[in-house]
Amino acid sequence: MHHDATPEQLFYTRRDFLSRVGMGFGAAAAGDLLAAPARAAGGPLSPRAPHFAARAKAVIHLFMNGGPSQVDTFDPKPALDRYDGKKLPMDYLKTERPTGAAMRSPFKFSKHGESGLEISELFPTVARSADELCVIRSMHADVPNHEPSLMLMNCGEARLIRPSVGSWVSYGLGSENQNLPAFITMCPGGYPIQESQNWQAGFLPGAYQGTYIDSKHTAVDKLIANIENKRLEPAAQRRQLDLLEKLNRRHLQRRADDSGLEARLHSYELAYRMQMDATDAFDVGREPEHVRRLYGDGVHGRQTLIARRLVERGVRYVQLWHGAGQPWDNHDDLELGHRNLARQCDQAIGGLLLDLKQRGMLDETLVIWGGEFGRTPAVEMPKPGSNAGKINGRDHNHYGFSMWMAGGGVKGGHVHGATDEFGFKAVEDPVHVHDLHATMLHLLGFDHERLTYRYAGRDFRLTDVHGKVVGGIIA
Repeated sequence: MHHDATPEQLFYTRRDFLSRVGMGFGAAAAGDLLAAPARAAGGPLSPRAPHFAARAKAVIHLFMNGGPSQVDTFDPKPALDRYDGKKLPMDYLKTERPTGAAMRSPFKFSKHGESGLEISELFPTVARSADELCVIRSMHADVPNHEPSLMLMNCGEARLIRPSVGSWVSYGLGSENQNLPAFITMCPGGYPIQESQNWQAGFLPGAYQGTYIDSKHTAVDKLIANIENKRLEPAAQRRQLDLLEKLNRRHLQRRADDSGLEARLHSYELAYRMQMDATDAFDVGREPEHVRRLYGDGVHGRQTLIARRLVERGVRYVQLWHGAGQPWDNHDDLELGHRNLARQCDQAIGGLLLDLKQRGMLDETLVIWGGEFGRTPAVEMPKPGSNAGKINGRDHNHYGFSMWMAGGGVKGGHVHGATDEFGFKAVEDPVHVHDLHATMLHLLGFDHERLTYRYAGRDFRLTDVHGKVVGGIIA
């Protein structure tokens, strides 16, 4: 019986040809295997259960780009007052640049809350929620350079292309709202160092990559490009999209269910559904005036309030960048720089903690604050072309720094670990970035050793072959 050839049968790509002569069956099978997790439960972002009962179901990561100084924020060191201007009685390990004498903190620390947690005057609004904070004073990373440390903190790997933390979380949990991305990152004024690698999906399907928002804008159509189709009504868009999906699905079937192509199809559908939900979520004008006052004016108040609205609507991972254009990287004029930077975000962060608490959301939302590393307790020495001849700043320091967590199953009003008496190196209960990631996943209900993705013949995970859960910070 004769059958007319279809257009698909008349044109073959090189891959099609190889597949049809038997050389490509292995690749086709592997492609289907790798794409399978993305199609689980009906779609890549369908909600999925974790390994065990979770303490948190969403994360808000407040990323202080550039490396805030631990001894000026959440790790008071009275010894620096005694040694100010003097050589420290310790042998410094390798630092990025020459350092000089000890430099006392120009900021006063005070005890706050029933816990008596000591917090710098830089964060008076955050300090009102001291009993909710779990301050890790013994963080440490691998190197004192921004680029690899950013990658380590955001992706668990300093050099190679790996999925970001938010991508792993959305891969593991999916989204509770199919009309919004599972992972959103907001960075006002453009990309930070390493740009979109900070929220990349790596070898995971593209649906798990972070959706970038330039939060300097206030209008929704500028926050999210092409959020509204001004030429077609929703019904006409739906018919157009259905036809496009039908054609693309046929195209996808002939290409061994390519995960990258599947992610692109998902993005078309998500973009259509976002028109209503995203417009609502990003419009802070729909909040009562007293709530907007709680967060404060300006870009950081606005983006932090948006973060709460997103988590409230089922987004799993929201990362807020602070200091992308003017980083916490104060090699000189530290007092002025840190004071200005803290003033920009203190009210917004403090408002977020209070708002989440009042709404009953803090218990199931893990809030994380910190940068990629800390800073030296000694002053950085100037050199030609650097520091403008000033001796009033601090250099990078990965040996010991502070981060804090709140909500989501962590101990409130608690300090974990310690640096030495000068705040240089983690010496008590040190917590590596891999340990932080393992603990984050644990709070979200995952065994970090079991949340894996098979790629290039190996099962990969966020913590690679490292990491241990820090039980001392879990409530």
